[in-house]
Amino acid sequence: MKRYLYFTITLGFLILWSSCRKDFEFSPSTGSLQFSRDTVYLDTVFTNIGSSTYNLKVYNKSDDDIVIPSLGLAGGEASNYRLSVDGISGKRFEDIELLAEDSLFIFIESTIDINNFTNLDGTYLYTDQIEFDSGSNLQKVELVTLVQDAVFIFPDRDDDNIIDRLTLDIGSDFGEVQFLGRELEPSELTFTNEKPYVIYGFATVPSGETLTIEAGTRLHFHENSGIIVSNNASINVNGAYSNDRDLMENEVIFEGDRLEPNFSEVPGQWGTILLVEGSINNTINYTTIKNSLIGIWSIGNPNETNDKLTITNTQIYNSSSFGILGRNTSISGENVVINNSGLSSFAGTLGGKYNFTHSTIANYWDNGFRQFPSVLLNNFIVDENNVATLADLTEANFNNCIIYGNDNPEILLDEVEDASVVFNFKFTNCLIRFDDNSNNFTGANYDFNDTSKYEGNIFNQDPNFKDVDLNELIIGDESAANGQGLASFASQVPFDILNVNRTSSPDLGAYQHVTFEEED
Repeated sequence: MKRYLYFTITLGFLILWSSCRKDFEFSPSTGSLQFSRDTVYLDTVFTNIGSSTYNLKVYNKSDDDIVIPSLGLAGGEASNYRLSVDGISGKRFEDIELLAEDSLFIFIESTIDINNFTNLDGTYLYTDQIEFDSGSNLQKVELVTLVQDAVFIFPDRDDDNIIDRLTLDIGSDFGEVQFLGRELEPSELTFTNEKPYVIYGFATVPSGETLTIEAGTRLHFHENSGIIVSNNASINVNGAYSNDRDLMENEVIFEGDRLEPNFSEVPGQWGTILLVEGSINNTINYTTIKNSLIGIWSIGNPNETNDKLTITNTQIYNSSSFGILGRNTSISGENVVINNSGLSSFAGTLGGKYNFTHSTIANYWDNGFRQFPSVLLNNFIVDENNVATLADLTEANFNNCIIYGNDNPEILLDEVEDASVVFNFKFTNCLIRFDDNSNNFTGANYDFNDTSKYEGNIFNQDPNFKDVDLNELIIGDESAANGQGLASFASQVPFDILNVNRTSSPDLGAYQHVTFEEED
């Protein structure tokens, strides 16, 4: 029995070994390769910034095992493209084996310096080819990249590591904080629309200076980068209305430096616009701020005669934490649209002074659990020793606004009650999502019959946004916000964010309603 078992195991092993072994015979390629595409378009990149990795699949659909004698870039070693074949990087390869009915992946990247080319107007179409075999068997796949020139602002670097650092006192409860970055030079204090700007690290507006950003300017930030407006400095973003809202040619745009479509709506690609304590007279108009950690972070100066930040006709989308984060500061907003924030779209913390009129503050974040509502107000911070510091919420007024989202409720009024501080807020003629079925929110701050805090509001009715997933928060014919605006507030902001007159029958939020086109 033992001899029989041994024989059976041995025979099975020999059969298995023989079935796995095969002496492959490879024939030369005959020029009959097939490809997943005939042209690989590597999306627009900035000069000297590497592209994403793209792939090309090569098929051998014949019944023969073949060998590709040569595979490489037509531009050879001078090409600005890079290939990876079977995990090996290079620009030319020889004798690539490909089994019958099998396929091969080629990965492609590029880094291109537009300054190597002459007589350009800011963009350059760079092309090359991947060549397979030669002579009568030659096959080609085209490679195409649009390279865009830009103004680069970056601190000194050593082997691609930023070595310039700034130490700034950003606020009384923060103290000094160190940033990678540098102060802007006098020649860099006006950004124009002639070329896009690409910023590495934190570009800082020096004390006593103003950064002016002209209409139509495009700003692109690398990871962990942004703008800091220091003590006694200002930023003025002077976007203007564009007649063609699809082109947005006069709007100013802040976003990341990856131009590939897959990155167009990804949150958290860059840092923030930070207005430190002591910065003054900051204005932002007709601007889109997208894909940051915090869209705008404003610290201190709650009692300025002129608000620390005046923001109008501006959209803030895809912030991985806050759209606007105020910390004991002063902000005035009109025709502001915020959506898709990992925490709150607007947070006024440690008190302050805030006034928003005809704004749409929504949050349809779907990238994970969201801890806070669309609008958060509080009057305290707690340190590491669990000691609370309180400050006055002098005022927080929301007039003719829409405050909505995919959570419930979408406002949180988190007050530490103390006779030494005030907590003043009021929602007037707003559409608000707040349905406290479990009675978790009680107390004077949630008494919706108290007209000193709530007046003329609508709760839990459909705002009828066009498409929250695409950040299209214009409202339609069926919106509960239609015609519900108070005329006195509309007269202060007579045109909506699309320059439509709202004075005769004002809707709530930043948009007057439209009739949506029916989908085919």
